[in-house]
This record gives sequence, structure tokens and C-alpha cells, in this order.
Amino acid sequence: MTKYVLPDLAYDYSALEPHVSARIMELHHSKHHKAYVDGANKTLEQLAEARQKGALDGAGTLERTLAFHISGHVMHSIFWQNLSPKGGGKPTGELASAIDRDFGGFDSFKTQLNKTAATIQGSGWAALYLEPLTQQLIIGSVHDHQQFSFQGSLPLMVVDAWEHAFYLQYVNEKAKFFDALWNIWNWADIGERYAAAKGAKLSLKGVTG
Repeated sequence: MTKYVLPDLAYDYSALEPHVSARIMELHHSKHHKAYVDGANKTLEQLAEARQKGALDGAGTLERTLAFHISGHVMHSIFWQNLSPKGGGKPTGELASAIDRDFGGFDSFKTQLNKTAATIQGSGWAALYLEPLTQQLIIGSVHDHQQFSFQGSLPLMVVDAWEHAFYLQYVNEKAKFFDALWNIWNWADIGERYAAAKGAKLSLKGVTG
């Protein structure tokens, strides 16, 4: 059985300071993210054991647990790559043009993403997606890690709005954390994700003939 693995960061825990503290990064990556990886692997083992025993009455519960952990792993993995100590500024090229087209400009895009993150109730994420049916960029909120997402859409840029992402440094002023992230967004990574996502096709007509 293939196992999920906690990815290494491309930078030191202290590299994103002063915007995100080294202590937050260490706990966030080595404790919280690792817990989702370990949880996914444990749940896969439980499902395999249940299949072997023919005892699948609890499969639905295990599958929901698996979705929680895998989605947490995916979202955090994207988040780490979306950030860079050499980040900040504004996007360029096709991504910048798409933002202008779909949001009316960078400033309105920034405001919408920040407001979406700030108004999440409880634990969750704000995310920029490419919606494959229309090929337009959309922003959405995510409850926990996986609910309320746009089916078939690919996340390009994600904002962690769980308390463990900011509380040690920003306490209850999470909006300041979301503002600080604009100093370290890795637009090269986000732009590459956009270019790759444009090649994804979601056919709702199926195969004919």
C-alpha cells in the first residue's frame, strides 16, 4: 500500500519571518501537517483490514475520515509551496491577465480573497480555483479541508484560516495574518499551477460513439 509522506519545506522554518514566525512554521508543519499524513495512512490501514475481514459496515465513517486527512495533507502541501521568502509583489503573465479578467483587477482580487478568509466560521481555508467548465478563476471558502469546494475545480492558491496557522503570533487578529501573507506569496508557483490546470478537462457529456 502506497503511503503518504510529509513533504520537506523548500525553506527553513525561520525563512518567512517576520510575516510568519519560525515557531508557528515548525508546529504547523511538523505537528499539524504530520498529523494529517499519519491519520491518512492509519485510516487506509483500517480500511484494508476491514476489507480483509469482510467487515465494511463502518466503511462510510472511515472514508469520511480519510477525506479529512488527505484533504488536509493536500491543502497544506499546496500552502507551503504557495509561499516563499522571495515572494510578494504581484503576479505577471497569463495569471495576472486572468485575475484582471475575472476579478476586475488585482486589488479587488486581493480584497475578495482576504474577506473570504476573514469571514470563515470555525476552521477552514480560502482558495483560488480554476473552474474547468468555464476556465475562469473563482474564489471559494472551504470548511475544515474538503467541504464546500467546487467539484472538479483545481486549487491554485490557498489561505489557511485555521487558528493554528496564526494564533501564536497574531492572536485573535487573523486579518493581519492574511494581510502579511501578501508579502510572501510565491507567484511563480501559483502561475505554474494555473498553467497546468488549464490543461485539465472536465467533460460532462461523456464518450459518444
